[in-house]
Amino acid sequence: MTKRRMFLRMITASLLRRRSRMLIALLSIGIGATILAGLVTIYVDVPRQMGAQFRSYGANMLLLPREGAVLNSESLSEALRQIPADQLVGAAPYRYVRLDMTTRQQSFTAAGTDFTQIVKTSPYFSVEGAYPAETRQVLVGKAIADTIGVKPGSTMELTYQPVSGAADKTPEESRVPGARLSGKVEGFGGGMVYVSAVLDDEARLLSVTVDASTQTPEYGGRVPEDEAFLRQFTGKSLPLTLGGGIDALTGATVTSSAVVDALNSATETAAAARPRTMNFTVTGILTTGGEEEGYVFLSLPDMEAMTGTDQLDVAELSVSAGADRLEAYAGAVSENCENVQARLVKRVARSEASVLEKLTALVFLVTLVVLLLTMICVSTTMMAVVSERRREIGLRKALGASDSSIRAEFLGEGLFLGLLGGVMGAVLGFVFAQVVSVNVFGSSITFQPLLLPAAVIVSMAIAAASCLLPIKHAVAIDPAVVLKGE
Repeated sequence: MTKRRMFLRMITASLLRRRSRMLIALLSIGIGATILAGLVTIYVDVPRQMGAQFRSYGANMLLLPREGAVLNSESLSEALRQIPADQLVGAAPYRYVRLDMTTRQQSFTAAGTDFTQIVKTSPYFSVEGAYPAETRQVLVGKAIADTIGVKPGSTMELTYQPVSGAADKTPEESRVPGARLSGKVEGFGGGMVYVSAVLDDEARLLSVTVDASTQTPEYGGRVPEDEAFLRQFTGKSLPLTLGGGIDALTGATVTSSAVVDALNSATETAAAARPRTMNFTVTGILTTGGEEEGYVFLSLPDMEAMTGTDQLDVAELSVSAGADRLEAYAGAVSENCENVQARLVKRVARSEASVLEKLTALVFLVTLVVLLLTMICVSTTMMAVVSERRREIGLRKALGASDSSIRAEFLGEGLFLGLLGGVMGAVLGFVFAQVVSVNVFGSSITFQPLLLPAAVIVSMAIAAASCLLPIKHAVAIDPAVVLKGE
């Protein structure tokens, strides 16, 4: 029989003779390894899990046009190429304009977007009905739906009134002889009041036309047809003041004031601005508890058909990455894209980083406590074994056994227990992590291949460290004292 086989036989025989005590030590190591392996598995997988959870709170990066530049589908695609595709959860573009529902005398903020991306970037949206899947369909915010009484299946006639064909000109720059001006301002009840005017050779008002179809018919709705009211503007120079040569129409003070303000803010148009009207079907009612409930959402193709441009105001991005990587991606977009700048939604990015830092500290603290308790339990058990085997150890030393052989035997027992406990803990740790992940995060985790060897190595190291003090006591036993029965 070889020395190695003899050594293994001695270890297994010693463990079997003291099954109850060794079982306690084995369970201590196994439970410690289970908790350790489970926490490590959760910690390794938790950034993905937490990232998925934080994505439900909305976008964590915004793409905006630089000053003087235009954000469109082409520049957006260029910016998205700066972010790895496997970390980009979704990118929802938005274009905001004001649309009128003249049949209800209402005006709304409309958002053109990509509904397939909204589902990814804003999973907290709650929709009664369904998201629009085709053109000429809209998603209506709950606040608007309650106001005008629409529901899924209802129809809406929406009108877009172009304000200016020369958007770069200010109202002051537009007041030149012969210019055609147009402008709009909110009137009574939030409905838009549109004006158009022609200036004479001296840059004075030659004619004024008003569209107040969104105003109350019996009051503000009379403004466009009241010739006496409109004649007041002829020959006047802009800007104007209500009460300073311009009197409000009786019963329509708010609308009259809106007409004056619209003229004061009017800018030059290259051609007659004609409104565009389209009919839409409501597919769903949106509830968020936020400002989105006051919007009407339509597809980008419909928005382009209404406005005549593919311009975008902002793009909301949901990126599955930590704060440091988000900063790096935002920097890459701002550095490499001429027309686009990136900004982080700090409240989301910082919250995610803060939670991960606290979770790291918690995992470290729990791991430290578990390892300490495991060492104490194993060390106590091995000390009891040494006390039970004092006579055996003394007899062996009296017969010539060296201290190194005593050390090797006890250390071998500890390493064997660590090996068994590590294998058991690695398997049970994955089960523990899976249960925690499913119940806390609602999704399963993947097995980490390095978990088994790591758990075994750590368990054997802990078991070996736990045996140091008992081995010291075993080596210190005096054969003469023990054999005398003292």
